[in-house]
Amino acid sequence: MTTAPVSTWAPLRSPVFRALWIAQFVSNLGTWMQTVGAQWMLVSDPGAAVLVPLVQTATTLPVMLLALPSGVLADLIDRRRLLIATQGAMAAGVALLASLTGTGLATPAVLLTLLFLVGCGQALTAPAWQAIQPDLVPARQIPAAAALGSMSVNGARAIGPAIAGVLVAVAGPTVVFALNAVSFLGIVAVLVWWRRPAPEQELPPERVLAALGAGGRFIRSSPVVRRILLRTGLFIAPASALWGLLPVIAADRLGLSSSGYGVLLGALGVGAVLGGFVLSRLRIRFGHNALLLIGAVGYTATTVVLAVVPVFAAVLVALLVGGASWLLSLSTLNASMQLSLPGWVRARGLSVYQLVFMGGQAIGSLAWGLLAGATSSVISLVVSAALLAGCAVSLAWWPLHPQTGRLDLRPSTHWPEPNLVFEPEPLDGPVLVLVSYRVAPENEAAFLAAMRVLGRSRQRTGAAQWRLYRSVEQEGTFVESFIVRSWGEHMHQHRTRLTGQDQLIEQHVYRHVEGTPVSRHYLAVPPD
Repeated sequence: MTTAPVSTWAPLRSPVFRALWIAQFVSNLGTWMQTVGAQWMLVSDPGAAVLVPLVQTATTLPVMLLALPSGVLADLIDRRRLLIATQGAMAAGVALLASLTGTGLATPAVLLTLLFLVGCGQALTAPAWQAIQPDLVPARQIPAAAALGSMSVNGARAIGPAIAGVLVAVAGPTVVFALNAVSFLGIVAVLVWWRRPAPEQELPPERVLAALGAGGRFIRSSPVVRRILLRTGLFIAPASALWGLLPVIAADRLGLSSSGYGVLLGALGVGAVLGGFVLSRLRIRFGHNALLLIGAVGYTATTVVLAVVPVFAAVLVALLVGGASWLLSLSTLNASMQLSLPGWVRARGLSVYQLVFMGGQAIGSLAWGLLAGATSSVISLVVSAALLAGCAVSLAWWPLHPQTGRLDLRPSTHWPEPNLVFEPEPLDGPVLVLVSYRVAPENEAAFLAAMRVLGRSRQRTGAAQWRLYRSVEQEGTFVESFIVRSWGEHMHQHRTRLTGQDQLIEQHVYRHVEGTPVSRHYLAVPPD
C-alpha cells in the first residue's frame, strides 16, 4: 500500500502554524534588513574592514554561547511564554537601536552591543521555536514544517537585503531598524492569540545543572540522535565554503558589483523555495538517506561550478540547484532531529543540533577563508567540493539510523510505583536501583544483547551509571544496577521521561526472562 505524500504546504492548513509562519517570515525579513542597515552604518567608518564583519559576529556569537543553556530553559519553563518574553525583549532592543540611530547616538560600540543583546534573544528563541512544532502540526507533517521553516529563512535571505538596500538609500538605517522592531511584535501577537494550555506539573521542576546533564546523557546514549548530529557536521562544515566565499567569487571571478552579488544570493533563496515544491514527492519516493545523498551531490555540483566556471548565467543556474539541495539536506536533518526527541528533552536536543549547525558554519567559514587567503578561493572551493563528495560517499558507512523518524516517543508510565516505607525529598540521593533477572542458559546470548539496548534506554532517561552483573553463586541469575542522581530525577524517570519506545525495549528483554523481574530501590545514606 502506497502512502499518500504529505504536501510541503500541508502544515499551513493549521491556523496557528500558518499565522506563526507568516509572522516568522516577516521577522526573518526584518532581521536580514537589520543586518544590511547595520553594515551600511559602518562602511564609512575608518575601521570598516574590522567593524563590518563584527556585525555577523555580534549576531551569531550568542548562539554559540547560549545554545545549550537556552535548550535547558526551553525544556524547564513554558515555551510559549518564553517566546513571548524573548520576542518582546528583542523588539524593545531593536526599538532602542532605532531611537539611538535616529538621534545620532548609535556609535559603533553601541550598535554592536545592542546587536549582541538582540542576538542573545535569538539564541534563547531558537530551541523553543523548533520545539513547539510538534504542538502545532501532526508528527507526519514535521518534515514539511521543517522544509517550510527553511524556506522562510532562505526566502527572507533572498528578499530582505534587496528591500533594505532600497530603504537605506531612501530613508537611512533608522527606518530599517524600526521596521524590524515592529516585525517582532507580529510574532508576539500570534503567540498571545494561541491559547496553548500550560502543561500540568506533577513533580518539582528539574534543576538547571541536573537538566543540562540529563540532556547530555540522552544524546550520548541515543545512537539515532548521535548519527543525525554526525551527518549535520559532515555536511555543514564543507557546505559553509560556498556561503563564505560567494562574495569573493562574485567580485573577483565574475566581476560583479554589490547588486550582482545580491542577485546570486537571491538565487540561493529562490532555489530553496523552488525545492519546496518538489520536496514532498521526493520524500515519498526516497528514504532519509537517499534525500541526503541527493542534497549532498547537488550541493557538490554547485560548488564545483562556482569554482571552475566563471560564467554568470551558469553560476546563477547552479546556485538555484544549490539552494534546493541546501533545503533538501537541512530540512531532512532538522525533521529527523525533531522526530527523534521525546518532549521532555526536545529543546535540549535541538539546541545541540543548533550548536553543531551554527558552529559548523562559523568555524567552517573561518577555515575556508584562511585556506582561500593562503591559496585561492578556487582551490578552497575545490577542496570543499571534494569533502562534500566525501560526505555523500560516507552515507554508505554512516547512514541515518534505521529507526530515525519511526520511534514511539509517546509518554509512557509503565513502571510500577515503588512501595515506600518513607517519602524521600526530591533532592535526596543518589538512588540505586537493582533489578534481578532469571535467565535460562539457552536464552543468555539473546538476553545479553537485549540488555545492552536496555542499558542505553536507562541512561537516556536519567541513569548516571549502569551495569549488568552475573551471579557467581546462582546459575542464570543476573542483576541490573543503575544509579540516578536524585530521588526527584528518578520520579521524573517514572512519570515524564519514559516513552513507548522504552517500553518496547523492556518487553524485548522480558521475552528472554523467566518469571517477573524484581526491582529494589536504595537511597544513599548521608555521611556523618
